[in-house]
Amino acid sequence: MDVQEVKNIWQKVKDELEVSVPSHIFNLWIRPLEAVDFENNTLVILSPQQLSVDILKKDWNKNIKSAVKSVLGENCSFSLNYDADLSDKYIKNRKKELAKVVAGQTENDRKNEDKKQSLAQMQSDANLNLNLKFDNFVVGDNSKFAYNAAFSVANNPSKKFNPLFIYGASGLGKTHLLQAIGHYILFNTKLKVRYVRTEDYHNEWIKCFQLNEQNGKSKINRNNSMFRKFHQKFQNVDVLLIDDIQFLESREKIAVDFFSTFEALYTNNKQIVIASDRQPRDIPKLDERLRTRFEMGLVVDIVPPDYETRFEIVKAYSKELEVKAEDDVFAYIAENFPNNVRELKGAFNKVSAYAEFLNMEINLETAQKALKGDIRKKEITPALIAQNVAKYYDITVKDLKGTARQQRIAQARHIAIYLTREMLEISYESIGEFYSKKHTTVMYSYDMISEKLRTDDALKLTIKDIKEMIK
Repeated sequence: MDVQEVKNIWQKVKDELEVSVPSHIFNLWIRPLEAVDFENNTLVILSPQQLSVDILKKDWNKNIKSAVKSVLGENCSFSLNYDADLSDKYIKNRKKELAKVVAGQTENDRKNEDKKQSLAQMQSDANLNLNLKFDNFVVGDNSKFAYNAAFSVANNPSKKFNPLFIYGASGLGKTHLLQAIGHYILFNTKLKVRYVRTEDYHNEWIKCFQLNEQNGKSKINRNNSMFRKFHQKFQNVDVLLIDDIQFLESREKIAVDFFSTFEALYTNNKQIVIASDRQPRDIPKLDERLRTRFEMGLVVDIVPPDYETRFEIVKAYSKELEVKAEDDVFAYIAENFPNNVRELKGAFNKVSAYAEFLNMEINLETAQKALKGDIRKKEITPALIAQNVAKYYDITVKDLKGTARQQRIAQARHIAIYLTREMLEISYESIGEFYSKKHTTVMYSYDMISEKLRTDDALKLTIKDIKEMIK
C-alpha cells in the first residue's frame, strides 16, 4: 500500500478518534502520531513522544483499536511505537509552526505557548504520567504523613529529607506521590527531573554490556561509551525519582552501580526520592551501604486506607472519569475492596463498564450485579473492626484512635478494643499499637466491657449487632 493511501486511512481513523477521546488527549498525544504502513492487517503507527506511547497503550488502547476496526474492518489492528527520527522531525516542525504564528502573538501568548510545549517535552523526558499529581491524590490518615513529606520535598528539593524513602504495599499510592513530586517541580522550577522504575534502570544497565563471540565462546564485555551515556542520563538530573527499589535485592552488580549513582547525586546536593514495598531494614539482601544511606534521610510509610478514605478515593475517581454514580455505589465498593487503591479503581471501572454495556444507571443494584463474583469473604482485621464500630456510633476511626473523652467516643473505643481482643485473640500490646494506646489502657478497656456484659443486656445487643456488621 502506497504512502498516500496509508495517510488517507490514518486521517479517517483520526476523525473517528477525535469524537471518541477527550480533546486534550487527542491534541496532545494522538494528533502528532503518523501512520507509515499497513501490512498483515496491521496499521503501523509511530509516535514522536515515548510518553504518549505509554499513555495511549495503557488508557486509550481500546479507543484506537475500535477506530481502526471501524475504518479497516474487524480483522484489523494496529501497532504503536516510539520513533526517534520522527521525534526530531516533530520538534523541528513545532519550531517552524511557532515561528509562523509568533508575529501575531502578544508576549504573554508566546510565553504561554513556549511554556506549554516545553512542559510537555519535559514531562515526556522525565517519564511522568500526566494523571498523577498532588491535586488528585486523596489524602487520608493512612497517607497524610507521606503526602506531607512528599509535598515538602517538592517545595524544597535537596533542602531537607534527602533521600525521601516511601514504603508500603502495592497499590497504595507510592508511585502517585513520586510522580506528583516530579510534576510539581517541573511546573514550578527549572530543575531537571527523571522518574524510573528500578527494573527499567536494571534493564538499561544490562544493555550497556555487549555479547561478543571470542574464540568460539560467548564473552560479556562492557561498552564504556554506552555506560557513559547511561550514567549521564541518571546522574545529570536535579531530582531522581526511583520506584520499586526492592528490585535491587540480591542483584549485587546493579546495586553497586546504583550506589555510584546515589553517591554522585547526593554529593552534588541533588534530591533523591525512593519508593519500595518494604522499609530498608526489611530488605535483608540489600547492599548494607545502600540501606544505611536510605535510612539517613526520612523514611515514611503508606498503609491501606480506612473506609472514609476509600469512599473519597472512589468518588474522586468517578469525577476524574466524568462518570456519574450514587454515593451508595461508592460506599459499597469502599466497604468490599479494602486493600488498595488499584482494587478500588478496578471495581469502579467494572461497574461503569457493566452499566455502559447494558445501558443501565450506575446505582447500588448495578454495582452488586457487576461485582457479585468479585466480593470475597472479608478477612477480619483490627482495621475492619474499628471501621464497623466507628460506623455503628457514627464517628470516625480517627476518633477511636484519638484521645477524646466524650462518653460516646470513649464507649465506642472500649468496645472496639474488646472486640479486637475477643475476635482476633491478639496480644494487648498489638492492640495498643493499632490504637496508639498503652497495653495497660487496652487491658482496662477489655476488662471493663467484659464485666459490664455480665449484667448489661443493652450492651450485649450492641456487641451482637456490631459483630454481625463485621462478619
